[in-house]
Amino acid sequence: MDLRGAVIGCGFFARNHLNAWSELPGVRLAAVCDRDPARASEAARAFAGGKAYEDPETLLASEALDFVDVVTQPASHRALVELAARHRVPVICQKPLAPSLEDARAMVEACREAGVPFMVHENFRWQAPMRALKDAAAKLGDLFFGRISFRTGHDVYRNQPYLAKDSRFAIYDLGVHLLDLARFFLGEVESLDCHARRVNPGIRAEDVVTLLLRMRSGAAAVVEISFFSKTDDDLFPQTLVHLEGTLGSATLGPHYELHTVSAEGSSRLRVPIRDFSWTKPPHGAVQESVVRIQSHWLDCLLERREPETSGADNLKTLELVFGSYQSAASGLPFHPAG
Repeated sequence: MDLRGAVIGCGFFARNHLNAWSELPGVRLAAVCDRDPARASEAARAFAGGKAYEDPETLLASEALDFVDVVTQPASHRALVELAARHRVPVICQKPLAPSLEDARAMVEACREAGVPFMVHENFRWQAPMRALKDAAAKLGDLFFGRISFRTGHDVYRNQPYLAKDSRFAIYDLGVHLLDLARFFLGEVESLDCHARRVNPGIRAEDVVTLLLRMRSGAAAVVEISFFSKTDDDLFPQTLVHLEGTLGSATLGPHYELHTVSAEGSSRLRVPIRDFSWTKPPHGAVQESVVRIQSHWLDCLLERREPETSGADNLKTLELVFGSYQSAASGLPFHPAG
């Protein structure tokens, strides 16, 4: 029988979640929920057989669900995840997980106590080019250096105007992805130094960031973020990655070209991105990654195993996010716990 899910939050990015669920076998959306009744009704007609709710408590009390997918703003995440845990419903939650580590830890603990699976929708590591790079990195020996770069001048504020008004921006909204990629490729972080500033006078928070990471393995990594870069070929929303190891290097370059150098020689290939009827340039790789991570979630539910980006795992990434702000403010390195 198909797993029954529900989506809470039907805003801008939630359209990708809704479309992705429709692509996956073995699952169907039983309902959607949004405090905007018109938005909820429209999403329900398109994706959930017309069943819409405005109140999450009513949704969870009324429907027999195998999971709930929370796609709302971070300030609402703790209440919704804890609500799902009280109803013993497995839950996925969008990133950033929470506005504070205290909230995030409480969410993880609530799901642990309830015995329900909990995954953070940290999808950048699920982009097809990132998975291909991870496979290539396995042949590079011991990695000793990495660079992860996201630089753009794309108008991200048009579809998400709140980004211009929030008190935290580049590290909190995008850096969380890149710090997770650093962990994905190079392991856990021993210390980080962060330089952050606001360049765009029309926004409130930081939009240009440089991070230097020392990994527990002894490797070093540079993480770059810019939302104010003026270039001839703006690669938004691509993330570029370069990795070096004792046996070679691998570079994920512009337009998803993967270049590897090893004792076996040099190779270049364009990593294919699967298209769907609802995906469109330049967002294809990100949109496909939503399908991939949601497929992973279903596999984990059926096989009763912990997701790659479980709530507990994501606490390590979120600690680096808040540690980056601490380092930027103090001018001192941040050392994660443990």
